[in-house]
Amino acid sequence: MRFLATALLALMSAIFAATYFARAEWRWLAYLRAFSEAGMIGACADWFAVVALFRHPFGVPIPHTAIVPRSKQRIGGAIGRFIANNFLSPKVLTAKIREIDAVGWVARWLSNPANAGHLARRAAQSLPEILQALPREELNAFLARAARHGIEAVPAAPLASRILSLLWAQGETQALVERAIVMAAAALADRRDLIKATVAQKSSRFIPKWVDAIVANKIVSGLAQLLEEMRDPAHPWRTELAAAVEKLIEDLAVEPEMYARGEELKAGILRNPVVLQQVNKLWTEIEARLDTTSAERIDQISTGLEQALITLGQRMADDARIHAAFNTWIRIAALRLVAPGRAEIGAFITQVVERWDTDTLVNRIELQVGRDLQYIRINGTLVGGLVGLIIFAVTQWL
Repeated sequence: MRFLATALLALMSAIFAATYFARAEWRWLAYLRAFSEAGMIGACADWFAVVALFRHPFGVPIPHTAIVPRSKQRIGGAIGRFIANNFLSPKVLTAKIREIDAVGWVARWLSNPANAGHLARRAAQSLPEILQALPREELNAFLARAARHGIEAVPAAPLASRILSLLWAQGETQALVERAIVMAAAALADRRDLIKATVAQKSSRFIPKWVDAIVANKIVSGLAQLLEEMRDPAHPWRTELAAAVEKLIEDLAVEPEMYARGEELKAGILRNPVVLQQVNKLWTEIEARLDTTSAERIDQISTGLEQALITLGQRMADDARIHAAFNTWIRIAALRLVAPGRAEIGAFITQVVERWDTDTLVNRIELQVGRDLQYIRINGTLVGGLVGLIIFAVTQWL
């Protein structure tokens, strides 16, 4: 663009010289000479104006030239303040962030199997190294605190009531009772001789042994018959047990005494140093397993992460509530992160500009706006020529 503008000036100069020294007496040559002469003047004036922004014309320190180098600090401060006040203000940020659907972009990106697979693969490859690089003591302490806070946040008695209610509704407790009856019957049959020996040992020495044997057999037979009868869900004892379990479920949910006892039991567990030891042991086992099998299981970890990421992307895209909630959270986080620090961001921009040397600043600004400045030279040449032509024509007419 600089070459084009300079070439246009050279063309105006050549036309002026040709028309000035021409021996022909054509009347229109005067008008062409006036146009080229005014074009040269406009080109030179605008060249001076453009060059004066960035340097001294021909190296001569003419006043009010080399404006950009002399105003480097003022320009840096102005750029910093302009960006901080016009681009990073809370009002502008809020309006712009509302236009950005960050969750939608993330959801679409994660829904692409290629993206999810690449991310999952990288995460699976880096996971063992990341976990091994973490400080073990601090991590163990963090896990212990997290476990403690999680347990403390959940009331023990209502949780136990919900778990027991779920097991009871699905018949797991009834199956456990039936299993216990079967095991008790088997144990009673296997220990018949031991029961006889115990009865004989506890009996009086004046009672004949055959009487002890009859008593022992009666005890074993009676217990076996009782256990067999209890296998019927309609047995009175089973009914009483069901009523007791249902009452326990209700008491755990609503009784203040049960609530207090649950919290007391929970506090006792949390005070037990065995809890921290078990957390440490669990993390040690995880580390050992990662050390020995992470290379073998990297495909499994990657596949699982990929499916989880794809599912997460689809859920974020389909669930309007989650979509809106995540977008709101991201917008609030962005505002709280950027808006309070806009003064620091502006100061940082100012410092960067001030650290540039003068030639770097001039070159970077000139590269950004130089093309338009050369258009100013071209326009100055053409407009100056037209204005000169009009003035010459008017004077000739007058």
